[in-house]
Amino acid sequence: MCSGQCNPFFGTFVHSTPRAAVEILQNCVLGVDDKGKIAFIEKHQDVVSLSEIWGFETSDIRQLGQYEFLMPGMVDTHIHASQYSYAGTALDLPLLEWLNTYTFPVEAKYKDLDFANDVYTKVVRRTLKNGTTTACYFATIHTDASLLLGELADRFGQRALVGKVCMDYNSYPNVKPVVTPRFAPSCSSSLLSELGEIANNNKLHVQSHISENKEEVELVKTLFPGCKSYTDVYLKHNLLTDRTVMAHGCHLTDEELEIFRETGSAVSHCPNSNISICSGMLNVRNVLNHNVKLGLGTDVAGGYSPSMLDAMRRTLDTSKALTIQDPQHKTLSFEEVFRLATLGGSEALSLDDQIGNFVVGKDFDALRVNVCVPDGPIDLFPGEGPKVRQSSYWSFLPSY
Repeated sequence: MCSGQCNPFFGTFVHSTPRAAVEILQNCVLGVDDKGKIAFIEKHQDVVSLSEIWGFETSDIRQLGQYEFLMPGMVDTHIHASQYSYAGTALDLPLLEWLNTYTFPVEAKYKDLDFANDVYTKVVRRTLKNGTTTACYFATIHTDASLLLGELADRFGQRALVGKVCMDYNSYPNVKPVVTPRFAPSCSSSLLSELGEIANNNKLHVQSHISENKEEVELVKTLFPGCKSYTDVYLKHNLLTDRTVMAHGCHLTDEELEIFRETGSAVSHCPNSNISICSGMLNVRNVLNHNVKLGLGTDVAGGYSPSMLDAMRRTLDTSKALTIQDPQHKTLSFEEVFRLATLGGSEALSLDDQIGNFVVGKDFDALRVNVCVPDGPIDLFPGEGPKVRQSSYWSFLPSY
């Protein structure tokens, strides 16, 4: 039985499992206990029997409509909260020039907490409105502003990893610190070693960038001549662990991907940014074939949209572009992309024991989707089943 009050839902549930990219559970009852955990999920027409077994009243059941379904909240594995104020307005330069011209001057403003509060409030609200219930944020070098971002995420109910370099504590239950070397070119070897020690001694998450564009890769070779590759830089400084997520990886070699697999490190695929600032195109299929954990990221503001639905669409676009270049390339399916945005993201952030799909014992982290609201953006036609409706949701729903 549910401990304390049990909140049951009846209807259609869409999620991913390790075996199925998309699993659609129809006519199911899902119960949430008073701690917000999934107590049970049963495919059963006889809700009266279920109510007796699990200790709830049939009148308590929240009935999903014919065109509604529940899906796991989406996970943004890489987003620069501090760059949200100029998203979509500065995409005319390659990465290194882009950072110096636009990013660093704006990030300097975060010493002003009023400025930080304005931007961080808006980015948390906006991502939540777009269905992002978990976000892995880059903040800035400013401690007070970084803590403020954590406070805001907690206040609005978003699970978050908040990265301020060397931050090793946080007091909010759903907000965790993440050790954040910006990227290898901006860090000395001694700093990287210290960060690796902090992360490992305190079992903290690590986030950074890797192999985003070719100029950056060449710069790393110059700065770290004793390392075999960009990946080797992080490996030698103990920054590749099963709690590490590295953004982009467009130009990782197969040998580097093997290191990611061996260490349990993850890649965050940021297709909007990769195209918008002309960095490259990640071959997601190759990453998955190497059994490397992979999630999706919006990478605001290199990516112009804070929406994970956009990240899903751009992921499929990139995969199709690779197929145009090489007909032997196996294009990703929308089912696979759905998994990357939900369960894949939770795996990339090592949170899959808590979120990512509807499994008993995990947190009830979910979106209630209605694809048939009046004057909505989706047109439905006779005979369409739940799978078509779910596809329509991420294909046609606008970003907010």
